[in-house]
Amino acid sequence: MISFVGAGPGAADLVTLRAADRLRGADVVVWASSLVPEAVLDHARPGALLLDSASMTLEDVLAVYDANPDAAIVRLHSGDPSLYGAIAEQIAWCVERGRPWEIVPGVSSVSAAAAAIGRELTVPGLSQSVVLTRLPGRTAGSVPAGESVAAYAAVGGTLAVFLSAARPTELQAELLGPSSVFGPETPAAIVIRASWPDERVVRTTVGRLADDLMATGATMTVLVLVGEALRDGAPPARSHLYEPMYAHTFRKRSAPGTTTGRPARRPR
Repeated sequence: MISFVGAGPGAADLVTLRAADRLRGADVVVWASSLVPEAVLDHARPGALLLDSASMTLEDVLAVYDANPDAAIVRLHSGDPSLYGAIAEQIAWCVERGRPWEIVPGVSSVSAAAAAIGRELTVPGLSQSVVLTRLPGRTAGSVPAGESVAAYAAVGGTLAVFLSAARPTELQAELLGPSSVFGPETPAAIVIRASWPDERVVRTTVGRLADDLMATGATMTVLVLVGEALRDGAPPARSHLYEPMYAHTFRKRSAPGTTTGRPARRPR
């Protein structure tokens, strides 16, 4: 089995139970030291073959799979493998050769970044959508037409921008384009190495974003969050989820101040 495992955002205790289980059972672990802290490998069993993919090509990684047809292999990806994990071509290789494979979800750096700034990214009256995107850069050919940062800035919501810290001026310009709903005072946050021991957070605005990004000196493992949901203060509207007058499948309407909760019972 080849398991594409989410290593989480960085902290070794932010891997899932399933991820830790796969690492304990792995004969071979392929991981990227540039993106995954070595502490995550503490979940691997002693004696497992550990291969650093930081300098590997796709062909190098596939050669490892090919050379170990009967091994339990963990391909450790930062964050969640389904987000910028480059697993599609690896899965295609497995399918073509009949190799069993699976995806083990991981905690995304988006979640870790939101935790670092202490904010909910979907706030009633401010944002009900979160867009994960990036600037095209050297890999512009992989970004479909219409998926620019500027295009999403015209829609609004909360933007989580990956892989773009090396071009702060361009990022700010895209966020402040002529069709953008964001303005210079729109809140933004720069989260560097979310959940790592040396995590850094810079609270800023879209108008100051380029200068503040350049001041950090960071160009890798940086996530930029943008949107009104990041603004300080109470939300403008209350969520219906726990509103007494809002009924749903599991709860009837009740007068404000009425206690409707019941003690949880364990199944027998």
